[in-house]
Amino acid sequence: MASIIDFQDICKNFKVPLRAKGKFSTLKNFFFRKHKTIKALKHVSFQVEEGDIVGYIGPNGAGKSTTIKIMSGILNPTTGSCTIDGFVPWQDRKKFVRSIGVVFGQRSQLWWDVPVMDSFELLRDIYKIPQQEFENTLNLLNEALGLEELLNRPLRQLSLGQKMKCELAGSLLHRPKILFLDEPTIGLDAVTKLAVRDFIKFINKQWHTTIILTTHDMSDIEALTNQIILIGKGQILYKGSFDEIKNKYSSTKIISIEFAQEYDEISLDGYQTISHERKFATIKNLPDKEFHIKDFVNQISKKYEVIDFQVDMISVDEILAQLYKEYGLVER
Repeated sequence: MASIIDFQDICKNFKVPLRAKGKFSTLKNFFFRKHKTIKALKHVSFQVEEGDIVGYIGPNGAGKSTTIKIMSGILNPTTGSCTIDGFVPWQDRKKFVRSIGVVFGQRSQLWWDVPVMDSFELLRDIYKIPQQEFENTLNLLNEALGLEELLNRPLRQLSLGQKMKCELAGSLLHRPKILFLDEPTIGLDAVTKLAVRDFIKFINKQWHTTIILTTHDMSDIEALTNQIILIGKGQILYKGSFDEIKNKYSSTKIISIEFAQEYDEISLDGYQTISHERKFATIKNLPDKEFHIKDFVNQISKKYEVIDFQVDMISVDEILAQLYKEYGLVER
């Protein structure tokens, strides 16, 4: 399958002013301002195939937003090349924007004080969408997202979940080939979050929309993506499926234990205590300690009187934390 996004050896540098300190600092800053160069992206390269749902993840300050802004044509790279659906985003911006939709969880593309339908009509004019195509698309979005009761209300009167549904619909009225989603489920309740996820899967399947998802919510990554790209300190550190990452850390087990009496501390060879309160404790096996239930039962029964225990796999959030530690993106 052909690559719809081709990101090749992209670097992006920013000049940041340095503020002088001490006496006459204001004059020094005005007449003799010095700068330092921040390298936001360092020779970043990746390809995305048409129809993929890609999770673009990394800690704050890793370079995710800079990458998205270059891909959407807002920023020019310092060096390197990028083609998306045959366009160079920052050179062919007017034509290129018809190929993309963008949803930022913290920003709105709809007008705050007018009914949502009026915003949709304005977007129809901006993208020059034929009336019949607009109505067909709106009917489909309405059916999938349940927008009917929201269309005649101003955006400011809607809840966070309702606003996000309308933002998604607004970004898809012109049926873009590529959709950039930045924290699309942030702050949403569980029911709305599941509805948004189902809708993302729906447009990917029905329209074969390529989706780039940036989020800190690993349950979104697990539920939606078929591959992830990990960026840290401006460099691509990993590209592959999330299942590969899960399998890598699947040997880590989380054991919740209930004891017959209270113990001052819980100490087992090859295990780390996560939490301990009165008769309850949660532990996990260390990376170099393979978990075998028979060995675990033998070891713990020699030191403690156990009523019950439960063994679970490591959570997706813990997997992300382990991944960040492995690549040196957080302090150990």
